[in-house]
Amino acid sequence: MSNRISERVADFLRRYPPFNELTPKDLSVLSEGVEILYREKGSYIFREGEAAHTFFYVVQRGAVDLRHAATGDMADICDEGDIFGLRPLMAGENYLLEARAREDSILYAIPIEAFRPYIQTYEEVGNFLIESFASNTRNPYAREYGGRLPGIPGSPAGPGSVTPFSEVLPIQSSKNLVSCTPDFPVKEVAALMTENNVGSVLVEAAGLPVGIITDKDLRNKVVSGQVPITAPASEIMTQPVITYPRKMTITQAQLAMMKNEIGHLCLTEDGTPDSPAVGIISKYDLMLALGNSPEVLMRAIKRTRKIKRLKPVRDRVTYLLRGYLENNIPMSITMKLIAELNDACIKRVIELCLKKQGPTPVAFAWLAMGSQGRSEQLLHTDQDNALVFEEVPADQLEDIRTYFLELAKLVNKGLKTIGYDYCPADMMASNPDWCKSLGEWKNTISKWVHNPGKEEVLLSSIFFDYNFTYGRKELVRELSDYIFSNVSKYPMFYYHLASGALQNPSPTGFFRQFLVEQDGMHKDFFDLKHRALMPLTDAARVLILSHQVRYINNTAERFEKLAELEPNNRELFLSCSYATKALLKFRTKQGLLHGDSGRFIALDTLTKEEKMKLKRTFKTIKELQELIAIRFKVSSLMV
Repeated sequence: MSNRISERVADFLRRYPPFNELTPKDLSVLSEGVEILYREKGSYIFREGEAAHTFFYVVQRGAVDLRHAATGDMADICDEGDIFGLRPLMAGENYLLEARAREDSILYAIPIEAFRPYIQTYEEVGNFLIESFASNTRNPYAREYGGRLPGIPGSPAGPGSVTPFSEVLPIQSSKNLVSCTPDFPVKEVAALMTENNVGSVLVEAAGLPVGIITDKDLRNKVVSGQVPITAPASEIMTQPVITYPRKMTITQAQLAMMKNEIGHLCLTEDGTPDSPAVGIISKYDLMLALGNSPEVLMRAIKRTRKIKRLKPVRDRVTYLLRGYLENNIPMSITMKLIAELNDACIKRVIELCLKKQGPTPVAFAWLAMGSQGRSEQLLHTDQDNALVFEEVPADQLEDIRTYFLELAKLVNKGLKTIGYDYCPADMMASNPDWCKSLGEWKNTISKWVHNPGKEEVLLSSIFFDYNFTYGRKELVRELSDYIFSNVSKYPMFYYHLASGALQNPSPTGFFRQFLVEQDGMHKDFFDLKHRALMPLTDAARVLILSHQVRYINNTAERFEKLAELEPNNRELFLSCSYATKALLKFRTKQGLLHGDSGRFIALDTLTKEEKMKLKRTFKTIKELQELIAIRFKVSSLMV
C-alpha cells in the first residue's frame, strides 16, 4: 500500500473512535496494514456461524446491515465510521450475526493482530471495546443493552432474560471509613464510633485490614464484662477480615452477608486482605439500597398519607432511574417501570385530593397526556393532563364542572409539590378547556377532526396520546371509540396530522451539521426534543392511528407494532423504535447530568462519539419523514 493511500486511510480513521485516541505515529503504522474492500449492495461480508476473520471492519462509505439470520431481525445498521466484526475476534467465537452490504460500500479491513497492542497501550481504546462488548454491537445506542460485560458477574444476561435489578445495580459503600490500630484501646474505639456515627471500625496494621469491630462486638464482649474497656482492639476484633472487591451489586452483598453470617463487608482494592481498604458495606447500606427497588417504592407511594411526603419518594424514583441508566438496563424495561411509579404517584395525589375535596357528584376519569401519556416522561418535566366526567343534565353542568375544576386545581398543585411543573401552555385539567363532560369532549374532537387548522392539529396531537390514570375506565373507552370512528369517516384528517408531523425541521443541514437554535435564550443549542424526538413521535402517532390501533401510546412500542403490521417496512420501523429509545436515553442522561429537562444540548460539551450516536438516529428520521410525505401525499417541500 502506498504512503499516499495509507495517509488517506489515517485521515479518515482519526475522525472516529477509538482511532481518534491513537497518536499520529501509531495511527500511521496501523493504516499501512489496512486493506480496502468494495462490496456491492446485498453481498455478504460474513455469515452467522462463520469463523471469525483475521480482520475487523470499518465502514468508509455506504452502509452494512447486521442481522440474526434465523429470524431476519435487524440488530444494527452500520454507516460511515462504524466498526463491526470486532467482538468475535476479541471473544474467540464465531460470528453471531450476518453482515450484508445495505448499499454499495467501501470497507476498511483492519488486522486484529496489528490493532491488539493498542488495546493495552491506550485506556480509552480499551474502554471503547468494553462498551461495545456491553451492547453486543459496535454501537451501544443502537439496540437495547443485551450483552454481558466480560469478567463482571451480575451484568445483564442477554436479550429476553429476566434479571432482578438488584443483581445488576451497584451498592454504594460507606464513604466514612473509620479505622484504628490493633493496640488502640477499646474505650477509644467506642468513642470513635460515637464521634463518627458509624457502626463499625476497621482495624488496620501496616495499612492493611486485619480485623473489624462492630456494635455487636462491643455489646457481646465489653458490655457483658468479658473484656475490660482498657483492653486493646485486637482482643475484641473479629478476624480475619472477610474482604470483597470495591464493585459489588446489591445481590452480591446480600449473598456475602448471608453466607458469612456477618453484618459488615470490607471492600479492598483487589478484593483481598492484602490490599488497602476502600470502603465498608453494612446491613444499613443494604437496606437503603433495597429501599430504592421498584417494589419498595411502590409500597411507599401507596402508604403515603400527605402529598408533600410523596416528594422524597419521587426523588428516590429519580435515583432508581439513574441506576438503571448507569447499568444499561434496556430502555423498554426502564420506561415501563418508571412510568408505573409515576402513574402510582399521580393516582395517590388524586386519592389524597379526593379525601380533601369530598365525594364526586358523578363519575370521572383523569387522563395523562403528552410524554406522560406515552410513558416517556422519565424526568421531572411539566404536566399535561385532562379530565372527562360523565354526561349530566344541562342545568347541572356548570356546578359539576366547578367541582371538578376545584379538584383539578388541588391535583395540579399536588403534582407541582412533588416535582411536576405547571404546563406553560396551561394544558391542564384545572383549565376549563381541558375539563369537560364526555359529550363536550366528543364535540371538541369532532371539531378537531372535521375542521383541522394548525391549532386544532397541535391540540389533537397532544390529546391523542392520552392514557387513563384514575377514575372510571369506561368513559375513556367510549371516548376512544368516538375518536377512531370519526377519524375513519374523515380520512383527510390523516393528511393534516401528517402535515403537522413534517413541520419540525430536520436535525441536520448540509454536510450533516447539527442545526442549532439561531436566537433566544437557547441560541447555539441543539433542540433534541423538537428536532429529533418529535418527528419520531408525531410520525408514529399518525401511522398508528391510520391502522386503527388503540391502547398503544408509547412511541417505541408503536413502531414495533407497525413493524408487525407492515412487513415491507419492518426494517425502517424497528430502526425508528431503536432510535426513539436511544434519543430518550440520551435526553434523560443529559437532563440528569445538568439538572434540567435534557431538551437543549450544548454541542461543545459532547464528545465526538456522542455526536456520532446522535447523527446515526437522524438518518432514520429522514427516511421516516419521506415515507410519511409519500403515504399521506404531503408536499415534498415540507420534508
